[in-house]
Amino acid sequence: MKTQDITEVKALLSAPKKIVIVPHRNPDGDAIGSTLGLMHYLKHYNHDVTVVAPNDYPHFLKWIPGESTIVKFDTQRKTSEELIKNADILFTLDFNALHRTGHDMGDFLKHSDALKIMIDHHQAPDDYAKYMYSDVTMSSTCEMVYNFIEMLGDANKISADIATCIYVGIMTDTGSFRFSSTTNRTHQVIASLIEKGANNTEIYNQVYDTNSINRLQLLGRALQNLKVVPEYNTAYITLSQAELDEFNFKKGDTEAVVDYALSVKNTILAAIFIENTQEGIIKISLRSKGDFSVNELSRNYFNGGGHTNAAGGRSESSLDDTVEKFITILPQYKSLLT
Repeated sequence: MKTQDITEVKALLSAPKKIVIVPHRNPDGDAIGSTLGLMHYLKHYNHDVTVVAPNDYPHFLKWIPGESTIVKFDTQRKTSEELIKNADILFTLDFNALHRTGHDMGDFLKHSDALKIMIDHHQAPDDYAKYMYSDVTMSSTCEMVYNFIEMLGDANKISADIATCIYVGIMTDTGSFRFSSTTNRTHQVIASLIEKGANNTEIYNQVYDTNSINRLQLLGRALQNLKVVPEYNTAYITLSQAELDEFNFKKGDTEAVVDYALSVKNTILAAIFIENTQEGIIKISLRSKGDFSVNELSRNYFNGGGHTNAAGGRSESSLDDTVEKFITILPQYKSLLT
């Protein structure tokens, strides 16, 4: 973020304001961690702050400090709209295009008179915010929130609650610190968060060691459905709505399942295709190794986007047709996959 922007934002925040913080639709650990971490920080200066999420999120994020205060746009529409309408400042975190909050909420945010501030690490940001802290090299939006607080001269204001929230997002978005976006700076931030009260063991257990028997059995079915396309070093998984229903699917149950496909020996590209009959779509998660850009693939063919090695998309075709389309695309990338 430019020095002048930081100076101006610091001045804006010098007196109490009505502030709304928004994550993307289907928020993950980085989205919830960054919004709640920023919320706790702003409350330190007596701002009237509310996190308004587009919709619900997985159960393994519902222990994070401050989570119970989150307002959900899809089920608390009137309250959400009032909060956004009356806001002086609107922070958008972990996304950079308003449609990522969903069609209805995106339109409402677009017409908000609040001053908008973006903090995000995804590629190709839209130009909707007055102040943009956008850096695709960062491990996570949570690491950027840490930097943002530090740039404001307030690293000493990071409490145990703030540290916990930020730790969650960095841990989840780096795959527990194993992705290439994890830098020496990331580890320095993590060390600081632990010093400030983040309990790394407890956080890991809360996020990763709370599996239900249904979730584990669904994982078993997903692995049974795993297919490999060896000539393109690609692996993919499918899950139909019937299979989700069989194992009493809950939001978050398929989190990181695509990583199992990517772990297959010699695999460069991995995908999971999940049927959602209620929304009439196939949800797609893509992962890759090295320089192969799933962000580009998703943008070009599946109405999505993300990072070079992690992206998402969607298809309105059937599950079988979507998989067939994916397979027919692979020859175009042969030189990059073999």
